[in-house]
Amino acid sequence: MGGALTAGTSSRTAPVHDPALGEVTKHVRLGNATDLDAAVAAATEAFATWGRTSIARRQQVMFGFREILNNRRDELAAILTSEHGKVLSDAAGEIARGLEVVEFACGSPHLSKGAHSLEVATDVDVYSLKEPLGVVGVITPFNFPAMVPLWFVPIAIATGNTVVLKPSEKDPSSSNWIAEAFAEAGLPPGVLNVVHGDKEAVDALLTHPDVSSISFVGSTPIARYVYETGTAHGKRVQALGGAKNHMLVLPDADLDLVADAAVNAGFGSAGERCMAVSVVVAVDPIGDDLIDRITDRMGKLVTGDGRRACDMGPLITREHRDKVAGYLDVAEADGASVVVDGRAVEADGAADGFWLGPTLVDHVPTTSKVYTDEIFGPVLSVVRVATYEEGVDLVNGGPYGNGTAIFTHDGGAARRFVRDAQVGMVGVNVPIPVPVAYHSFGGWKQSLFGDAKAYGPQGVDFFTREKAVTSRWMDPSHGGINLGFPRND
Repeated sequence: MGGALTAGTSSRTAPVHDPALGEVTKHVRLGNATDLDAAVAAATEAFATWGRTSIARRQQVMFGFREILNNRRDELAAILTSEHGKVLSDAAGEIARGLEVVEFACGSPHLSKGAHSLEVATDVDVYSLKEPLGVVGVITPFNFPAMVPLWFVPIAIATGNTVVLKPSEKDPSSSNWIAEAFAEAGLPPGVLNVVHGDKEAVDALLTHPDVSSISFVGSTPIARYVYETGTAHGKRVQALGGAKNHMLVLPDADLDLVADAAVNAGFGSAGERCMAVSVVVAVDPIGDDLIDRITDRMGKLVTGDGRRACDMGPLITREHRDKVAGYLDVAEADGASVVVDGRAVEADGAADGFWLGPTLVDHVPTTSKVYTDEIFGPVLSVVRVATYEEGVDLVNGGPYGNGTAIFTHDGGAARRFVRDAQVGMVGVNVPIPVPVAYHSFGGWKQSLFGDAKAYGPQGVDFFTREKAVTSRWMDPSHGGINLGFPRND
């Protein structure tokens, strides 16, 4: 923090694993409230200068960071794989999506301009300014330890704010790398501060009187807690929560395309992503055929160490692996059919790795926790329905509203689905409809708490606040007294 590595005052630590090896490779110091106070103080001091730094200078820093990130992305990808476990190609894809937001932030001055109206009344002009908030807090999850910080930090910095970033303690090193790269790009000390920690650090950030806003990505229960606690302490909050994303497959769809999409979207990053396809909703009579095609593709996947030529890596911790695997017992007890059982996977990796192979469960009852819970692992459920309307009811019936997709050759059905689906992001023959950086990311219902989505135009709006100025400069010939009510003429 404050441009230098500090040990902090806390003595508590947490283990950081290499999930493919199943062993602890380092420990991270868990910052306490005192450490968080020091980070906010550094950010507050830096804001006095950074908030008034020219747009041109801020852009120079952002362009410099963009070049560092682009040129050294393999270095960051290796860090991601060593601490999260995702395969190197997936880690590279994560960085590429984060890089898009950095590039958007390079051009964000266009969106942070104000407006000006002349002669709204005689000799009266009105104009608006977009000013930075001040010190902003960012709390990010373990599943995308580089991309999610890059959703928020570049836009916050580019618009003149200073940042306190609290990454996941499970894979903390990516945030250190990002902070060091920003410093190398010329970012002044104190503008970006990284505090590692757990709930103690989070609570200190949520309640700190000098923090103006909170950006969060994580599970829905924690997102609700962050939103309620942050807003109760007068902060602007965007809290992105969980999901249970459905992919509706109509009988006219290209089933080879659907099978490829279901496997890619269900098992990429070991299913540890909020935009993963968790449920395939098959409008019969295509269910059996689709199951066969998905099963065939799953048989060709290699689970193992992400540094090898594998398709899918381990889960983040042994506890999480066991929790996800436990849902297969639930599925069988609820009458579902486990078509492909990932518990039996022979991984290309160390015996102690946190392995669970791709798993396919058919005929999942919609009353089962396998259907209702956000499992956050490589478990793909299939639900059979008889009609389009029944499928849409499933998409809309749950508490989440993050993403969904439809696969069909019928343009009319697709267009209707876009309007019918009560979610924030919709794909048409696209299984993971994550918007590009110049749009905004976020869901509906219990997938988003707060009014602002992440990055894009809404990201710029979130990290700025508008000030309206009404001014009158009298003509030198003006004179006299008029006690009447001002007239707009």
